[in-house]
Amino acid sequence: MNHDSYSDDYIGGILRKVHSIAMVGASANEARPSYFVLKYLKLRGYQMFPINPGLAGKTILDLPVYASLAALPGPVDMVDIFRNSEAAGAVVDEILALPVLPKVIWMQLTVRNDAAAAKAEAAGIEVVMNRCPKIEYGRLSGEIGWAGVNSGAISSKRATRDNRGFQRLGLRR
Repeated sequence: MNHDSYSDDYIGGILRKVHSIAMVGASANEARPSYFVLKYLKLRGYQMFPINPGLAGKTILDLPVYASLAALPGPVDMVDIFRNSEAAGAVVDEILALPVLPKVIWMQLTVRNDAAAAKAEAAGIEVVMNRCPKIEYGRLSGEIGWAGVNSGAISSKRATRDNRGFQRLGLRR
């Protein structure tokens, strides 16, 4: 797989088929990117599992925090890695040791580990590197356009101010 460029179909397909996400490196600090990505994906209907050994047993956004992927109550569809590129290799090794493998490993912006990606792909896992699912979700859904950013998506639907009428990503049905 060419990890220098991903098609919208590839990214959109992943965001459509994934329902549960373990976020390795989740933070309780509201100023951290992992916190607002966790919050955003939770609000979009994904079942989120924060992983942070230092916060294990506590909660983030009313979600229980787990010490490791092995401590999760069951399998997940995707693991989102919010760790640096070097640490991503060890996280992928931990993923490959799970009894049920996820469908996808997603490495956040600036996180790229080609050796780890090759190991994961050899095990049949799809990999995305150096991308953010929050940004990709917003871009593909057109939500990013609500902030005045040109997403390239055209829609006649108007956003509402209350979240009950909140326009959702066309990927999530």
